[in-house]
Amino acid sequence: MPGNLPMTVTLETGQPAPSPHGAPGDDGRARHFPVATSDLERIASAVLDAARRGGATAAETEVSQGIGQSVTVRQSEVETIAYNRDKGISVTVYVGQRRGNASTADFSDDAIVAAVGKALVIAKYTAMDSAAGLADPDRLARAWPDLDLYHPWELPVEAAIDLGREAEAAALAVDPRITNSEGATVARSESEFVYANSNGFAGGYRSSRHHIDCAVIGEEDDAMQRDYWFTAARAASDLESATAVGRKAGERTVRRLRGRQLGTLECPVIFEAPEAADLIGFFVQAVSGGSLYRKSSFLLDSLGTQVFSPHIQLREEPHILRGRGSTPFDSEGVATVTRDVVRDGIVQGYFLGSYSARKLGMQTTGNGGGSHNLVLGHGTDDLAALLRKMGRGLLVTEQLGQGVNAVTGDFSRGAAGFWIEDGAIAYPVEEITIAGNLRDMFRDIVAVGSDVDRRGSRHTGSIMVGRMTVAGR
Repeated sequence: MPGNLPMTVTLETGQPAPSPHGAPGDDGRARHFPVATSDLERIASAVLDAARRGGATAAETEVSQGIGQSVTVRQSEVETIAYNRDKGISVTVYVGQRRGNASTADFSDDAIVAAVGKALVIAKYTAMDSAAGLADPDRLARAWPDLDLYHPWELPVEAAIDLGREAEAAALAVDPRITNSEGATVARSESEFVYANSNGFAGGYRSSRHHIDCAVIGEEDDAMQRDYWFTAARAASDLESATAVGRKAGERTVRRLRGRQLGTLECPVIFEAPEAADLIGFFVQAVSGGSLYRKSSFLLDSLGTQVFSPHIQLREEPHILRGRGSTPFDSEGVATVTRDVVRDGIVQGYFLGSYSARKLGMQTTGNGGGSHNLVLGHGTDDLAALLRKMGRGLLVTEQLGQGVNAVTGDFSRGAAGFWIEDGAIAYPVEEITIAGNLRDMFRDIVAVGSDVDRRGSRHTGSIMVGRMTVAGR
């Protein structure tokens, strides 16, 4: 096959829009993958053959491709149109327990041989590692379900521009105090991969992800505020309308105007659902293999211990149809399974790939490459009911900066949101810091709301923490 390099074409405002059928110079074929699935499979097999001939005792490879289109509109004008067509090969070889990795975007036979050769050279100079190697053969997926992950969006560029204008117009129409726009983006993307290893595994699938987002700026009394909203899904039919996205972006911006600071105090804090997903992310990081075997986690040896409030349930559900984090097997070909990660507040399992599992003397949990669709159990109270339950405290709708120490669990982040009095929003707040320790915060989760955000791979409603320090003036 001829060599191929990744291609991204970006057109700035004022340049003519290309044909809706594809990027310039692609003969109208941008809606189709550049390489047939059978060719991806053939290339994967060729990589493994080259590794074996070169002296590798084991090898694995991922051959992938992706296509996409993104349109950004600002002040009703087209700001950018971007197309991408990407392809790549990643190969990892093992010579005994020495490991080497290389990659290439060229699918030619010569490039495959060269990439494998570089990986073998790297392996020659790396140290022996008793944990290195492919996933155990008995853990590999042998059959898997169709998780309904691939839904191409036949979206001509003119239609994408119209949707962007629709979202932005809806945001600007919310209130005359919205005086500026950061733009609206409409994007579609599709990808495909084949993973194969020398233990006999070969598999892959196609997937898609599309989104619409909008961000606007409001102004009052010489002070400005910005907020945004977005929708994302595997299938375009599951997206919110462009008008709804824009309207929410406008409403969220306007409600932040005339923000105040707070004095330093301790109070309950509710993390709005999109922000609550960060708390789940910090937990995942703390009980993931890399943090555990490096002993750089505040939750070392937490398996079987009470980490959360007793009413907290967290499940990993990798087989949700159309789920953002759905996959039948992990990045090593290990079959994924539905499991309890936290039950009644007690940690039931870590997130381990084969390497970290061996370092810890444990078994892989099918999390090579990360977690898959974490679902936090919730009650029947929506956000409004949670506010009433809290009575007086802080609702956090935005967090700023890192401010989390993974070793100690200390948590301190900039934040913005709303002060709550008598169970209702009293006024917006800004330029504050919220602080605590994740150990205490996890144990002090009072409730999880029913307003579950499913746009990402962590499905959680708003989370109420009983007490945190809030610092302002």
